[in-house]
Amino acid sequence: MTDKYAVIGNPIGHSKSPIIHAAFARQTNQDISYEAILAPLDDFEATVKDLIAQGYKGVNVTVPFKFVAFDICDSLSVRVKSAGANAVNTLVNINGSIHGDNTDGIGLRSDIEKNLGFEIAGKHILILGAGGAAYGISNSLIGVKSITIANRTLVNAQALEIVMRFSHNDVQSKIFERLDRSYDLIINATSAGLTDAALPIPSMIFGKNSLAYDMMYGRETPFMAQARAAGAQVADGLGMLVEQAAEAFYIWRNVRPDTQPVIHMVRALQMEKS
Repeated sequence: MTDKYAVIGNPIGHSKSPIIHAAFARQTNQDISYEAILAPLDDFEATVKDLIAQGYKGVNVTVPFKFVAFDICDSLSVRVKSAGANAVNTLVNINGSIHGDNTDGIGLRSDIEKNLGFEIAGKHILILGAGGAAYGISNSLIGVKSITIANRTLVNAQALEIVMRFSHNDVQSKIFERLDRSYDLIINATSAGLTDAALPIPSMIFGKNSLAYDMMYGRETPFMAQARAAGAQVADGLGMLVEQAAEAFYIWRNVRPDTQPVIHMVRALQMEKS
């Protein structure tokens, strides 16, 4: 019998997750289906519980539902608990009970270190944004030199700073306009790229040896263009998307797929459409 899975978001039409999980299933000989589902902004919980009632084995969660997904979980992974994060992106149906996990952090670090060859340990990190995506990666930055969280609203950055201080010594928060130095790794964890909105950030944050990493994927964002113009190395989040999907697939199926051919496949499909 085919096991059913889905990704839920709003918007969701841009999602590559169904293609990725179909590729993983073929590669590992798993009998699954995986679909993208648009959930009403005010009815995420009902959407998930309806899928659970239909027998779906698991659900991925994307923008803007990672916080509310955390709230509806009956249990949480050690990874989520230890990070102090209040956002999840992977739900598991355990006999009708909802178990939450977050694979964003391991997906980010795997892509940056394994695929891009950029060592995170010992680096000065800047995270742009303090929403669900930023919380999701907070547990992946162990061993860094320092972390700065920048956001439009300072109180939201400070809330994430409090969480991150449980596992990091040197953490500070600022509003975008107060950034005044360069960083080794700049991670755009905002959703500004979905609307082509530019962030009010100074170009001085990008050094010649910096990696500017946008968690969005699919097209060149204003953040990426600004970083490229400043001479920084630039990457989008497509590799992270595949790596975090692989971790979710492993959680659901207990089989770890090879991500490299899938990254190349999705990148090629993306280039065909551009």
